[in-house]
Amino acid sequence: MKKIPSIDCRHFINGKYVDSNDKRTFENINPATEEVLGTVAEGGKTEVDYAVAAAKRALAGPWKNTTLVERSKMLRNIGDLILERQEELVHLESYDTGKPFWLANSIDIPRAAYNFHFFADYITSVGQEAYQQNQQALHYTHRKPVGVVGLIKPWNLPLLLLTWKLAPCIGMGNAAVVKPAEWTPMTATVLMEIIKDAGVPDGIVNLVHGFGPNSAGGAIAEHPDVDAISFIGEPRTGSSIMKAGADTIKKLSFELGGKNPNIIFADSDLDEVVETTIKSSFINQGEVCLCGSRIYVERNAFESFVKKFVERTKQLKVGNPFDETTNVGALISKEHYDRVNSYLDIAREDGANILTGGKRPEGMDTGYYLEPTIITGLDRNSRCVREEIFGPVVTITPFDMEEEVIMQANDTHYGLSATIWTNDLRRAHRVAHQIDAGIIWVNTWFLRDLRTPFGGMKHSGSGRAGGMHSIDFYSELSNITIKL
Repeated sequence: MKKIPSIDCRHFINGKYVDSNDKRTFENINPATEEVLGTVAEGGKTEVDYAVAAAKRALAGPWKNTTLVERSKMLRNIGDLILERQEELVHLESYDTGKPFWLANSIDIPRAAYNFHFFADYITSVGQEAYQQNQQALHYTHRKPVGVVGLIKPWNLPLLLLTWKLAPCIGMGNAAVVKPAEWTPMTATVLMEIIKDAGVPDGIVNLVHGFGPNSAGGAIAEHPDVDAISFIGEPRTGSSIMKAGADTIKKLSFELGGKNPNIIFADSDLDEVVETTIKSSFINQGEVCLCGSRIYVERNAFESFVKKFVERTKQLKVGNPFDETTNVGALISKEHYDRVNSYLDIAREDGANILTGGKRPEGMDTGYYLEPTIITGLDRNSRCVREEIFGPVVTITPFDMEEEVIMQANDTHYGLSATIWTNDLRRAHRVAHQIDAGIIWVNTWFLRDLRTPFGGMKHSGSGRAGGMHSIDFYSELSNITIKL
């Protein structure tokens, strides 16, 4: 693997890169090689206080008088600059996450730019409600920024998911304090320079590196001058943020985990199903909250699907993220690698059949690599069926009746997404309407229109993002009544 120079990540507060007040740092590890990429400033309450204070000052300055059109131009500039620096950002994202270079180059970084381009256009097209009450009064709405928003973001799609929240946040006139995941600090750090170059005033976007509830993340959640928090991550952390923000009644948006069903009826095109299911199971090492990790196949197609799916999975190449033939890279960290392997131990204890995978690839002794893994023979109550593994691991279960698979699909604490495969139009609508999930695909997966609502039910989150739903979260509405 190509050697890169050490990259040190510092906080970005009030338009400048700064060290932690006590000079503390931690190491950033390349998951594909286990080498140190550089050091990261470790922030906490002090740095968050500085960042929030800078954000409040910036909100009270000229920023409060910027128009939607002016902010739209800034968003477009940011998107353009991301594309200008795409090769650099792709390298950093691949080094930080262990994902294949081609994946970051084709999806992560272009989508990060598009998030800014999309909201640059969208914020200028939003209208307001107005109602005339007979001849008595005129009622109309007025939007204003929420204020200082804490953006606490995950490690699996670091730049893509940060920009998904940051673009509408500043587009609607807010200021932000960003905390990227400690495992993936590099592209967020570079983004701060891009934002400054795009003309966003100092203090409007600040970044504090650090850890979770007892560190920078907790300090943002508890801070009395943080008005709203957008968090993407796992449910336990979301619960702790909700508790920490309760005293100050913060506005909250949570995108949490998923244990998503992939329902395959026998009348579907199995070759098409297999090709898409390879992606929905193993893309990004299975480290995508939308992955269809619970596969249910109608019994009379079960053997045929399993045979095709196993054969196709065995063709996937696990290895060096910078090899263009690599399909599956490294898991994010040793901690996560050990966690995913612990579920494989549980599956074996529960009597599972591991049809392929379940181990480190031969000859790869360094890096957090795991072969794509297919499991059958598990009871519906197995932890491997019920809990989010977040790795290249899927379970396959046969079903006989439509009502049976709907019940099993909904038998989870999660409710993020689902995929349904059938060529029966009536069945497609019928089943989709009964699945408890915020996002339901029929005969496809991961097809997104950024105007549509994105989010989950139950333990998969609260609130929705995308289009008008993002505008609503990052703004406050006043109703103004004029007596005629």
